[in-house]
Amino acid sequence: MKLTNDSYVILIDTANATERYYRDGQGWVKVSTQGREFRATAEQVLNHLLPALSGIKPHLTVRVEYRDVQSTDESAT
Repeated sequence: MKLTNDSYVILIDTANATERYYRDGQGWVKVSTQGREFRATAEQVLNHLLPALSGIKPHLTVRVEYRDVQSTDESAT
C-alpha cells in the first residue's frame, strides 16, 4: 500500500456539485464541478481546502478517498 500524496483524491462537496483534487506526475490537478481540469499549486489546493475544514463555509463537506496508484501504474505497463 502506497501512502503518498498521489494515492489520494480530495473531494469538496457543495449542495449541488463536487470539486476533485488529485496529484499526478506533474503536480496537483483540480477537476471543476463542470468536469474541466486545471493545474493547481499546493497553495491553491490549501486555499480551497482550509475554509471548508475550518467551518467558515458551513455547507461544504470534505472527503478524502484512497486510490491504489501503484496497481494502476503496474497494469498500464
